[in-house]
Amino acid sequence: MVEQTSLSLDRVFHALGDPTRRRMLADLADGTRTVSELAEPYAMSLAAASKHIKVLEAAGLLRREVRGRTHLCRLEPEPMASAHQWLSAYERFWTGRLDVLERLLRAEDAALSPKTDGD
Repeated sequence: MVEQTSLSLDRVFHALGDPTRRRMLADLADGTRTVSELAEPYAMSLAAASKHIKVLEAAGLLRREVRGRTHLCRLEPEPMASAHQWLSAYERFWTGRLDVLERLLRAEDAALSPKTDGD
C-alpha cells in the first residue's frame, strides 16, 4: 500500500513538474478539451501534446475518452488532493517553525527597544 501511494505521488509530482502540463490542467479545470485544444496555445505538434497528455493520464490527473477520431480530455482532481495532503504535513512543519522564529524576533525586538519610564 505504501509503495503504491509513493508511486502515485511520484507520478503526480512528475506530471506537475512541467509548466506545459500544469497549464493543460488549468485549461481542463475550465472543462473538457480535445487534444488539439490542449495543444493549441503551444508551439508543439499533436504528437508532443499527446506525450504530455500520456504523462497526465499515467498520474491519474486526466481521463481521455475517444469518440470516433476525437480524443476528449477531462480533469481528474483526486490525485492532486493526495499531493496536497502530503504537502500539508510540511506546511504545518514550516508554519510551526516560522511561528517560533516570529516569537524569537519579537522577544529580541522587545529586549532591544528603549524602555519608556512614562516621560
